[in-house]
Amino acid sequence: MSVIKDLITVDENNAISFGDYELDQKAKKSDFEVRGDRYKVKTFRESTRLERNDALVYESEPGTAVHDFVWNENGVSFCVECPNDCQVVLGLSDEATYRVIVDGRDTGMMDTGRGGKLVLSIEIGESGSAKVEVIRA
Repeated sequence: MSVIKDLITVDENNAISFGDYELDQKAKKSDFEVRGDRYKVKTFRESTRLERNDALVYESEPGTAVHDFVWNENGVSFCVECPNDCQVVLGLSDEATYRVIVDGRDTGMMDTGRGGKLVLSIEIGESGSAKVEVIRA
């Protein structure tokens, strides 16, 4: 895997890939259309943020590269790449419960509040990446 040099792309399977944690200065790309939705990405070594129709979908500290990002009403799945462990905030449904799976390991259930935000601490192993699945219960 590698950083996304175009900042955001759509893969052959209609998943989104975005982010470049190697950048020293902030870069952004706006009005990237995917299936009728407008996406905006802001990324650099300190953070990566993805918005869909002006609403938060994904934010990380430090910056990350995200591959195979699939988001729908039942949750989200993606592979996150980063040289270190990271914290990820996902914008999901308000007041809902989700099962979180990281690298095939069930880490338990988590709830969102009124704002629909779910905060994950992700340990990045020797591979430099982690596969994350967040499934609505």
